[in-house]
Amino acid sequence: MCTTGSPGPRRGTRRTNLTRTDGAWNGLLLEVGGRPRPGLCLWTAGNRLLLTQATQGAAAIPLLLALVDPHRDGVDFYRTGRYRPLVPPVRAHMARAYDGSPQRWAHHFATLLAGSPDSPLHEGRWVLSPDPLLRRWKHGGVRDGEYWRSLLIEGDPDGYIDWYVHSGSWEIFPLRAMPQADDPRVKAYRKQARDGTLPPVLLWWVSGLDCHLVLDGHARLAAAIAESVEPAVLELRRTVPQDEVASGTERAVETYEAELARFTELRAAQGTRVPDGAEFAGPALARRLHDLRTGLRPTWAWPLPGGVEEWRRIAREQVGEGGWEYV
Repeated sequence: MCTTGSPGPRRGTRRTNLTRTDGAWNGLLLEVGGRPRPGLCLWTAGNRLLLTQATQGAAAIPLLLALVDPHRDGVDFYRTGRYRPLVPPVRAHMARAYDGSPQRWAHHFATLLAGSPDSPLHEGRWVLSPDPLLRRWKHGGVRDGEYWRSLLIEGDPDGYIDWYVHSGSWEIFPLRAMPQADDPRVKAYRKQARDGTLPPVLLWWVSGLDCHLVLDGHARLAAAIAESVEPAVLELRRTVPQDEVASGTERAVETYEAELARFTELRAAQGTRVPDGAEFAGPALARRLHDLRTGLRPTWAWPLPGGVEEWRRIAREQVGEGGWEYV
């Protein structure tokens, strides 16, 4: 599912470190203003999607054409292969200096995303997390290489994202063809994969496709798979809007206070053997506040000017007549 709407007027990007209840670092909260529309933009036309990438002084480049199955069983796609990486090549000396620190890499990528006109960031609140949802599907006994390879959506240039078989499995969609294990770039990363200094793969969760798009790190992901090690991953996704945070916080606090008042009445009637309620209401409040701060929200998409006919025109231009059955 995608949503549409109008962002507010703030400008710039503010970042805040996120922590777990034990105080351990757990990602970045990015509050973005001054970007009414992103450079890496998702468009909708009926049950069709189009992903484009902005260019300086020229028309946006189509990257991905997608057609959602009428029964919501999956998505047929065509990838143009024209994606330009948002992140400059990560050099070996930087990988050594960062020494596998997810926090340092998160700040590095956040700076690049905020400064790039081609990034998917637009006004609103985002989370850049080292704990992507797709990792939670891994079960014991499955080798890392086998598991991460199974998450890759196959098809070049066209293929199918199967929601019926893989519903909620949070697969990975490469924006360009994945390099082979003997590719020179992959070979250069395989040693880093073995010694634990491989930079993270940067993923963007897109709700309209129900999968993660690889923004940066195709070769690094291929290296981790070749070495059968779990890749470091940073997941970019939208989170709860500020107005929803404010109203939700107010309701959560009211619920907390009402629960404490209920326990106070019970203690007055039945004595001190009844707890004061803090041990029950406190953790519930903490969970609600955490969800309000970092909860998952659908990806924004914009109505495609010209609608379905424009989508078809772009598809014919990119694919050619007869090159893809859905043109």
